[in-house]
Amino acid sequence: MCTRSHPSFPCPEEKIPHYTAYRVSEPICVDGFLDEVCWQKVPRSPRFVDLVSGRPALYDTYAAVLWDDENLYVGFWVEEPLVVATLTERDSPIYEDNDVELFIAGRDAYYEFEINALGTIYEVLFIWEDSYEKSGYSRLPEFRRDAPGVRLFPGVGFRNHPRGRRIGFWNWDFPGLRAGVHVDGTLNNNQDRDRGWTVELALPWKGMRVLAMPDNRPLPPRDGETWRMNFFRFNQYKEAPPAQDSGGWAWSPHYVWDSHVPECYPFIHFSSKTVAEAGEY
Repeated sequence: MCTRSHPSFPCPEEKIPHYTAYRVSEPICVDGFLDEVCWQKVPRSPRFVDLVSGRPALYDTYAAVLWDDENLYVGFWVEEPLVVATLTERDSPIYEDNDVELFIAGRDAYYEFEINALGTIYEVLFIWEDSYEKSGYSRLPEFRRDAPGVRLFPGVGFRNHPRGRRIGFWNWDFPGLRAGVHVDGTLNNNQDRDRGWTVELALPWKGMRVLAMPDNRPLPPRDGETWRMNFFRFNQYKEAPPAQDSGGWAWSPHYVWDSHVPECYPFIHFSSKTVAEAGEY
Protein backbone atom coordinates (compact mmCIF):
# COMPACT_ATOMS: atom_id res chain seq x y z
CA MET A 1 0.00 0.00 0.00
CA CYS A 2 1.39 3.41 -0.93
CA THR A 3 2.09 5.95 1.80
CA ARG A 4 0.74 9.39 1.01
CA SER A 5 2.23 12.50 2.61
CA HIS A 6 2.37 16.20 1.95
CA PRO A 7 5.52 16.77 -0.12
CA SER A 8 6.72 19.46 2.30
CA PHE A 9 6.30 17.63 5.61
CA PRO A 10 8.07 14.59 7.12
CA CYS A 11 4.95 12.88 8.54
CA PRO A 12 2.53 10.86 6.39
CA GLU A 13 -0.93 12.34 6.92
CA GLU A 14 -2.66 9.00 7.30
CA LYS A 15 -0.34 8.10 10.19
CA ILE A 16 -1.30 11.14 12.26
CA PRO A 17 -3.57 10.02 15.14
CA HIS A 18 -7.10 11.23 15.83
CA TYR A 19 -8.39 11.47 19.40
CA THR A 20 -11.73 12.42 20.94
CA ALA A 21 -11.57 14.70 23.99
CA TYR A 22 -14.60 14.30 26.25
CA ARG A 23 -16.04 16.73 28.73
CA VAL A 24 -15.49 16.38 32.45
CA SER A 25 -18.50 16.64 34.75
CA GLU A 26 -16.71 16.64 38.12
CA PRO A 27 -14.27 19.09 39.73
CA ILE A 28 -10.59 18.45 39.00
CA CYS A 29 -7.99 19.26 41.63
CA VAL A 30 -4.83 20.11 39.67
CA ASP A 31 -2.32 18.45 41.99
CA GLY A 32 -0.59 16.00 39.65
CA PHE A 33 -2.12 12.85 41.14
CA LEU A 34 -4.61 12.17 38.32
CA ASP A 35 -6.75 10.28 40.82
CA GLU A 36 -10.20 11.60 39.87
CA VAL A 37 -12.52 9.05 38.31
CA CYS A 38 -12.48 10.93 35.01
CA TRP A 39 -8.68 10.51 34.73
CA GLN A 40 -8.92 6.84 35.63
CA LYS A 41 -11.48 6.18 32.90
CA VAL A 42 -10.54 8.66 30.16
CA PRO A 43 -9.19 7.16 26.91
CA ARG A 44 -5.42 7.53 26.92
CA SER A 45 -3.16 8.06 23.98
CA PRO A 46 -1.26 5.20 22.44
CA ARG A 47 2.05 4.47 24.15
CA PHE A 48 4.54 7.15 23.07
CA VAL A 49 7.01 6.18 20.35
CA ASP A 50 10.34 7.54 19.22
CA LEU A 51 9.97 11.03 17.75
CA VAL A 52 12.25 10.32 14.80
CA SER A 53 11.81 6.63 13.98
CA GLY A 54 8.31 5.94 15.28
CA ARG A 55 9.61 2.78 16.96
CA PRO A 56 8.57 1.63 20.47
CA ALA A 57 10.17 3.56 23.32
CA LEU A 58 11.95 2.10 26.33
CA TYR A 59 9.39 3.12 28.99
CA ASP A 60 5.66 3.72 29.03
CA THR A 61 4.38 7.24 28.46
CA TYR A 62 0.74 8.16 27.90
CA ALA A 63 -1.30 11.35 27.73
CA ALA A 64 -5.00 12.22 27.79
CA VAL A 65 -7.21 15.27 27.28
CA LEU A 66 -10.40 16.42 29.00
CA TRP A 67 -12.26 19.73 28.98
CA ASP A 68 -15.10 21.80 30.39
CA ASP A 69 -16.40 25.29 29.77
CA GLU A 70 -13.51 26.86 31.67
CA ASN A 71 -10.41 24.77 30.94
CA LEU A 72 -8.55 22.36 28.76
CA TYR A 73 -7.12 19.58 30.95
CA VAL A 74 -4.10 17.45 30.05
CA GLY A 75 -2.64 14.50 31.94
CA PHE A 76 0.67 12.68 31.46
CA TRP A 77 1.63 9.26 32.88
CA VAL A 78 5.42 8.75 32.80
CA GLU A 79 7.12 5.47 33.69
CA GLU A 80 10.61 6.23 35.00
CA PRO A 81 12.77 4.06 37.30
CA LEU A 82 15.07 6.99 38.24
CA VAL A 83 13.12 10.22 38.53
CA VAL A 84 15.55 13.13 38.45
CA ALA A 85 15.25 16.88 37.95
CA THR A 86 17.60 19.77 38.67
CA LEU A 87 16.21 23.01 37.22
CA THR A 88 14.13 25.16 39.57
CA GLU A 89 13.91 28.61 37.94
CA ARG A 90 10.91 29.30 35.74
CA ASP A 91 11.74 29.40 32.02
CA SER A 92 15.05 27.62 32.57
CA PRO A 93 15.89 25.36 29.60
CA ILE A 94 13.74 22.52 30.95
CA TYR A 95 14.57 20.46 27.85
CA GLU A 96 17.98 19.97 29.50
CA ASP A 97 16.21 17.91 32.20
CA ASN A 98 13.99 14.91 31.63
CA ASP A 99 10.66 16.52 30.84
CA VAL A 100 7.24 16.25 29.23
CA GLU A 101 5.99 18.82 26.75
CA LEU A 102 2.69 20.01 25.31
CA PHE A 103 2.33 21.90 22.01
CA ILE A 104 -1.00 23.49 21.01
CA ALA A 105 -1.36 24.90 17.50
CA GLY A 106 -3.71 27.52 16.19
CA ARG A 107 -3.80 28.54 12.54
CA ASP A 108 -1.04 31.15 12.74
CA ALA A 109 0.61 30.56 16.13
CA TYR A 110 1.42 27.74 18.51
CA TYR A 111 2.21 27.37 22.19
CA GLU A 112 5.00 25.31 23.76
CA PHE A 113 4.88 24.11 27.38
CA GLU A 114 7.53 22.07 29.19
CA ILE A 115 7.71 20.81 32.77
CA ASN A 116 10.14 18.67 34.77
CA ALA A 117 9.57 16.45 37.80
CA LEU A 118 10.19 19.40 40.14
CA GLY A 119 7.27 21.22 38.54
CA THR A 120 9.47 23.86 36.92
CA ILE A 121 7.86 25.36 33.83
CA TYR A 122 9.18 26.67 30.51
CA GLU A 123 6.83 28.21 27.95
CA VAL A 124 7.00 30.06 24.64
CA LEU A 125 4.48 31.38 22.16
CA PHE A 126 5.48 31.19 18.49
CA ILE A 127 3.80 33.28 15.79
CA TRP A 128 4.46 32.51 12.14
CA GLU A 129 6.25 35.52 10.70
CA ASP A 130 4.15 35.38 7.53
CA SER A 131 1.01 36.06 9.60
CA TYR A 132 2.31 38.46 12.24
CA GLU A 133 0.87 41.49 10.45
CA LYS A 134 -2.14 40.10 8.59
CA SER A 135 -3.55 38.17 11.56
CA GLY A 136 -3.41 41.19 13.84
CA TYR A 137 -0.69 40.15 16.26
CA SER A 138 1.37 43.24 15.46
CA ARG A 139 -1.42 45.43 16.89
CA LEU A 140 -1.32 43.77 20.31
CA PRO A 141 1.06 45.40 22.83
CA GLU A 142 1.98 42.01 24.34
CA PHE A 143 3.50 40.96 20.99
CA ARG A 144 5.88 43.81 20.28
CA ARG A 145 8.80 42.47 18.29
CA ASP A 146 11.29 44.77 20.04
CA ALA A 147 10.42 43.54 23.55
CA PRO A 148 12.97 41.62 25.62
CA GLY A 149 12.75 37.87 25.15
CA VAL A 150 11.52 38.06 21.54
CA ARG A 151 13.55 36.59 18.69
CA LEU A 152 13.24 34.78 15.39
CA PHE A 153 13.19 30.99 15.43
CA PRO A 154 13.91 28.86 12.34
CA GLY A 155 12.99 25.45 13.76
CA VAL A 156 15.29 22.69 14.96
CA GLY A 157 15.87 19.76 12.60
CA PHE A 158 13.21 20.74 10.05
CA ARG A 159 14.39 24.14 8.89
CA ASN A 160 12.77 24.21 5.47
CA HIS A 161 9.21 24.59 6.73
CA PRO A 162 7.05 26.07 3.94
CA ARG A 163 5.90 28.88 6.22
CA GLY A 164 9.43 29.97 7.03
CA ARG A 165 10.40 31.42 10.39
CA ARG A 166 8.47 31.98 13.59
CA ILE A 167 8.70 34.90 15.98
CA GLY A 168 9.26 33.41 19.43
CA PHE A 169 7.93 35.19 22.50
CA TRP A 170 9.89 33.78 25.40
CA ASN A 171 8.43 36.58 27.53
CA TRP A 172 4.86 35.24 27.25
CA ASP A 173 3.12 33.23 29.97
CA PHE A 174 -0.14 31.37 29.48
CA PRO A 175 -2.77 33.31 31.51
CA GLY A 176 -4.18 31.33 34.41
CA LEU A 177 -2.19 28.16 33.72
CA ARG A 178 -2.19 25.63 36.57
CA ALA A 179 0.15 22.64 36.77
CA GLY A 180 0.71 19.84 39.24
CA VAL A 181 3.35 17.09 39.42
CA HIS A 182 3.37 13.92 41.52
CA VAL A 183 6.44 11.67 41.83
CA ASP A 184 5.68 8.02 42.53
CA GLY A 185 9.01 7.30 44.18
CA THR A 186 11.87 9.41 45.50
CA LEU A 187 13.08 12.35 43.45
CA ASN A 188 16.84 12.55 42.84
CA ASN A 189 17.62 9.42 44.83
CA ASN A 190 19.29 6.70 42.78
CA GLN A 191 19.49 4.30 45.73
CA ASP A 192 16.05 2.95 44.93
CA ARG A 193 13.91 2.41 41.86
CA ASP A 194 10.92 4.67 41.22
CA ARG A 195 7.71 3.96 39.39
CA GLY A 196 7.50 7.28 37.60
CA TRP A 197 5.72 10.61 37.71
CA THR A 198 2.47 12.18 36.58
CA VAL A 199 1.60 15.67 35.36
CA GLU A 200 -1.76 17.44 35.45
CA LEU A 201 -2.49 20.69 33.60
CA ALA A 202 -5.42 23.10 33.43
CA LEU A 203 -5.24 25.71 30.66
CA PRO A 204 -8.09 28.28 30.70
CA TRP A 205 -9.81 28.68 27.36
CA LYS A 206 -9.59 32.46 27.72
CA GLY A 207 -5.80 32.08 27.53
CA MET A 208 -6.16 30.41 24.13
CA ARG A 209 -7.53 33.55 22.49
CA VAL A 210 -4.15 34.31 20.90
CA LEU A 211 -4.29 30.93 19.14
CA ALA A 212 -7.97 31.18 18.22
CA MET A 213 -7.86 34.80 17.03
CA PRO A 214 -6.90 34.43 13.33
CA ASP A 215 -9.84 32.18 12.39
CA ASN A 216 -12.22 33.21 15.19
CA ARG A 217 -12.45 29.76 16.72
CA PRO A 218 -15.03 29.52 19.48
CA LEU A 219 -13.74 29.23 23.03
CA PRO A 220 -14.59 26.86 24.58
CA PRO A 221 -14.85 24.71 21.46
CA ARG A 222 -18.18 23.58 20.10
CA ASP A 223 -19.04 19.91 19.70
CA GLY A 224 -16.99 18.54 16.81
CA GLU A 225 -14.37 21.32 16.77
CA THR A 226 -10.81 20.14 16.09
CA TRP A 227 -7.49 21.44 17.39
CA ARG A 228 -3.98 20.20 16.67
CA MET A 229 -1.82 19.27 19.67
CA ASN A 230 1.14 17.05 20.32
CA PHE A 231 2.58 15.59 23.48
CA PHE A 232 6.25 14.77 24.03
CA ARG A 233 8.74 13.32 26.46
CA PHE A 234 12.42 14.22 26.24
CA ASN A 235 15.11 12.34 28.17
CA GLN A 236 18.72 13.06 29.02
CA TYR A 237 19.53 9.39 28.37
CA LYS A 238 19.03 6.96 25.51
CA GLU A 239 18.37 3.25 25.41
CA ALA A 240 21.58 1.33 24.75
CA PRO A 241 22.40 0.07 21.23
CA PRO A 242 21.24 -1.62 19.12
CA ALA A 243 18.14 0.45 19.95
CA GLN A 244 18.01 3.64 17.91
CA ASP A 245 16.65 5.88 20.64
CA SER A 246 16.69 9.57 19.68
CA GLY A 247 16.04 10.66 23.27
CA GLY A 248 12.67 12.15 22.32
CA TRP A 249 9.35 10.30 22.41
CA ALA A 250 5.93 11.46 21.21
CA TRP A 251 2.25 10.62 20.90
CA SER A 252 2.66 11.19 17.15
CA PRO A 253 6.15 10.87 15.62
CA HIS A 254 7.48 13.59 13.33
CA TYR A 255 10.16 11.45 11.62
CA VAL A 256 12.58 14.34 12.13
CA TRP A 257 14.29 15.77 15.23
CA ASP A 258 11.92 18.69 15.61
CA SER A 259 8.80 19.11 17.74
CA HIS A 260 7.95 22.39 15.97
CA VAL A 261 6.01 20.91 13.03
CA PRO A 262 2.29 21.52 13.75
CA GLU A 263 1.28 19.64 10.61
CA CYS A 264 2.42 16.46 12.40
CA TYR A 265 0.35 17.04 15.55
CA PRO A 266 -2.57 14.72 16.35
CA PHE A 267 -6.11 15.85 15.57
CA ILE A 268 -7.92 16.43 18.86
CA HIS A 269 -11.68 16.37 18.29
CA PHE A 270 -13.81 17.89 21.07
CA SER A 271 -17.02 16.13 22.02
CA SER A 272 -19.85 17.54 24.12
CA LYS A 273 -20.29 14.09 25.65
CA THR A 274 -18.84 13.40 29.05
CA VAL A 275 -16.62 10.38 29.57
CA ALA A 276 -19.58 8.66 31.23
CA GLU A 277 -21.92 9.43 28.34
CA ALA A 278 -19.32 8.11 25.92
CA GLY A 279 -19.62 4.73 27.66
CA GLU A 280 -16.16 4.76 29.23
CA TYR A 281 -17.56 4.08 32.71
